[in-house]
Amino acid sequence: MSTAYRSQDGSPTDQGERTVGQLFAAATTDLSALVHDEIALAKQEIKKDVRRGLMGGVAGAVVAVFLLASVPMFSFALAFGIHDLGRSSGITLGWSILMVAVIYVVLAIVAGLLAYRWFRRISPPDRTIASSKATVDVLKKAKPRPAPTSKQM
Repeated sequence: MSTAYRSQDGSPTDQGERTVGQLFAAATTDLSALVHDEIALAKQEIKKDVRRGLMGGVAGAVVAVFLLASVPMFSFALAFGIHDLGRSSGITLGWSILMVAVIYVVLAIVAGLLAYRWFRRISPPDRTIASSKATVDVLKKAKPRPAPTSKQM
């Protein structure tokens, strides 16, 4: 083998074989780069899902506000509606408040459907999981090579 390798200081060496220290340093560097790449991939996938979760959370908060705002509306509508039922068949103050409350509930339903849609799109970091499993499988199957003895040289 006349492949040129780089020594610890970065200068190329034209030795046929690398020392154990050089092999260990190269393996450590490669493993470190692999771990850093895995972490970067996980961060990228999780960041996307966190953003989706945040949007779903905001929509859920909007749903809660609309539903909370509709409670007093329904209460007033029920009170005024029952009072006005006996008077006339036209739209009264109570029925008007009831219509506003129904509009709030419709808005809450729309926001709730949007929140459900955003939450449904959240998925686990599949690429990171697959890549990590592949790395573990490779490391499990890796067998150390015996060091050459002086008789074989």
